[in-house]
Formats: sequence, structure tokens, C-alpha cells
Amino acid sequence: MKLENYGDVLTIDELCEILHIGKLKAYELLKTKVVKSLRIGKKFIIPKMGVVELLDSIAHQTNTELPEGERKIVIIQ
Repeated sequence: MKLENYGDVLTIDELCEILHIGKLKAYELLKTKVVKSLRIGKKFIIPKMGVVELLDSIAHQTNTELPEGERKIVIIQ
């Protein structure tokens, strides 16, 4: 599914669908601020632009070398 088909604010299930990851990994990405979000109580508000920025940064990293011990995250859709 294309990102254009999602609203401006994503649910955790939509984040999982877009990134092809499980809920545990999605919550980890949110808690470590890899994916930008706002937390209200137990609920995460996930702006789609935060996911777009993450995907853009990954696209730019694919042509660069990372220091030893760091891993690249490559998402193929």
C-alpha cells in the first residue's frame, strides 16, 4: 500500500504495515525516537511525516559506509 493511502496520523498497526515489522519492534522504534511520535498517556500519536523522514534517511544511508558494529536498516517495499 502506498503512503498516500494513509492519513496524516498513523496507528501502530499502520506503522507495522508500512515498515513490515511487528508491534514489539514498532514500539521499540517509537520509544527510542527512531520514529517521531507524541505520547499521550499510553497512546502514541505517529505523524506520517516522521515515517517519511525515516525512510528518506534510510534511502540516503544506503550509499554510505557505517562505522564498524552499526547495522543498516533497509526496507524493501
